[in-house]
Formats: sequence, structure tokens, C-alpha cells
Amino acid sequence: MSGHDGGMSSRDSVQIPDDRDFGAFRAQCESERGWSLTYSKGGVGVWVQLLEPERALHKIKVRPPARHTLLRGETSPSIPGTPNPRMECRDVPAETLYDVLHDIEYRKKWDTNVIETFDIGRLTANSDVGYYAWRCPKPLKNRDVVTLRSWLPMGSDYIIMNYSVKHPKYPPRKDMVRAVSIQTGYLIEGTGAKSCTITYLAQVDPKGSLPKWVVNKSSQFLAPKAMKKMYKACLKYPEWKQKHDPHFKPWLFPEQSRLPALALSELSLQHADSLENIDESSLAESKEDRGEGSDEDSLT
Repeated sequence: MSGHDGGMSSRDSVQIPDDRDFGAFRAQCESERGWSLTYSKGGVGVWVQLLEPERALHKIKVRPPARHTLLRGETSPSIPGTPNPRMECRDVPAETLYDVLHDIEYRKKWDTNVIETFDIGRLTANSDVGYYAWRCPKPLKNRDVVTLRSWLPMGSDYIIMNYSVKHPKYPPRKDMVRAVSIQTGYLIEGTGAKSCTITYLAQVDPKGSLPKWVVNKSSQFLAPKAMKKMYKACLKYPEWKQKHDPHFKPWLFPEQSRLPALALSELSLQHADSLENIDESSLAESKEDRGEGSDEDSLT
């Protein structure tokens, strides 16, 4: 894979990330250069890095403000773009958070933005290909992606990251806008037996011109709310998992995988410029979404 210093965005063919790619992703998560703090409240900070303002192409990072410890009970953005957040999770072991991010059946329960998600096939013991469709704020069209996902346990730390690929059986749908994940992922760092931090980094091309309120809402409301929801889901996961195939964790035990094997030759890179752009820059936020929900939404 070429261009490790710039991360996976400089790849020129479909390849499974190696140790240098994981290292470059971790370095991006920990970097502060070029990021602007746009939100800081309740122990959650959101940093944004604008790449192409006219297209709302940006990165977003969520993490606690400096020297802030998240209290218990304080805690996947639904906006296309690029986020980078970090959050401290008390009473949540790193391995539990890692399980929650992998467990696709549990995600369907706690991730209220998801429309449809499923795994397509297995590439190696620590990489697969999957589909994810999510709701965008009205009146924007909903988005979907097909991504190659890889993961790496590193003692008490974990990385999960993905980038967009094309699969011949899952072309763009007429009822969705096919977005492009240039690089998206999570860095989980264990800080104790029952505590960890999570950094979420995303650079997604939404394929289109978005209104400024979308970027603002992503950083000021949706990203913090999504992180809090994830935290609450982690607290409830052990009890839920005990009742739902408790020993089935193919991300830990690859021999359990029920996915069909995929070859890299079946995939090709999803270049953003090969997809249709749509102009939604003049759309106003819908009244029902404007006052959308409370930060204390419960996990149903």
C-alpha cells in the first residue's frame, strides 16, 4: 500500500491494511495539528478539520476537552463528513467497547441512525466487507457505503478502521446516495480494568454539496449525541449479550465466522469521482428535526 504517512486515503488499489496503516491511523487520532475545537460540553469535545469547505468535506474528531474526566452517565454521527472525537468511558472495559463496535446484531438495537447493515464476506481473520446505510437529517437524502473493514487488537488497545470499496453485487441504490469512506475508524485505549477511552475519526465524502447547517449540526449535536448513545449501549451490552448467543464473537474467534470467503480480486476501489454528485446546499433544515430529541435519549 502506498503513502502510509497520509493514511489509507492515498492507496491505489484494494489492499488489506498492514501494521504501518494501523500506525498511521493511530497517529492521526492522536494528532492535534490542524484541528479546530467546535464543541465542548459535558465531557465531550468535537474537533473539525475542513478539507474542502465548498463541498462540506471535512474530518471530525470527538474526545474529552483537555484534562477532563467523563463522569459516569455523561458520555456514529449520522452526517456525512469527517469526524474525530475522543471520549473517556468509565465502567466500560476496553474489550466491551470493542465487542459493541463489532457486534452487528447489537448495533441494530442501539444505533438509531442505521437503516440497514450487514456483513457481505470475509477476507482474512481480521478483515471483512460490509454494507451500512444510515439516516441523514431531513430533508437530505439518506446515505450508504460498502466498506472493507480491518481490526487489530494491541494488548489493552484496539483499532477498527475501514475504507470504501466496490462489490459487483452491491452497486449504488436508487433510494440512497452512495457515500465514500476515505478513512473511518475507532481507536480504543484501555485505561484500567473497567475504563477506556475511544477516539472516533472519520473522513467521508458525502457525494454532494451540503448546506452549512449540516456541518454545524454534525459537530454541535449529532456527534456528541452519538457518542453518548454508544456509551450507554456499552453499559447494557454484557446483560444483552448473555441472552443473545453469548459465546459467538467471530471478531475474537475467526473460526466462528459464518461469512462466505471473499477474494480481493472481487473488489475494486470506490473512487469518489465515479459517483454522482447531488446539490443539497440550498435545503433548509426541517422543523421536526430542528429541535430533535434530547441528549438523554434512552437505549430501547
